[in-house]
Amino acid sequence: MKTAFRALCLTGFVALPLAACNQTASAPAPAGAGVTPSGFRMPEGLGCKGEVDRYRAVMSNDLAMGHVNQSVYGRVDREIGQAEAACAAGRDAEAVRMLNATKARHGYL
Repeated sequence: MKTAFRALCLTGFVALPLAACNQTASAPAPAGAGVTPSGFRMPEGLGCKGEVDRYRAVMSNDLAMGHVNQSVYGRVDREIGQAEAACAAGRDAEAVRMLNATKARHGYL
């Protein structure tokens, strides 16, 4: 009896990982959900001002699509604002470094 129970347990443990691989397909997302609007255009511009504008546009789009929540967006927007201030003060290299650090911290590099 113990041998049969052990064999049943062993079969269950072997089958468990295989059962985890059998996933059913999820329902397709509603049309337009999580898709960037067709009218979205990346801002143009050179130097740190262009970098600030483009990153801000990406973050606004990601917020609208639901890829980031409002609290993350708020943190990133504050950091972009600090880089924007450095850019406006003529500290271009510092502003770009600040943006790159923010992008790296939040997975945008």
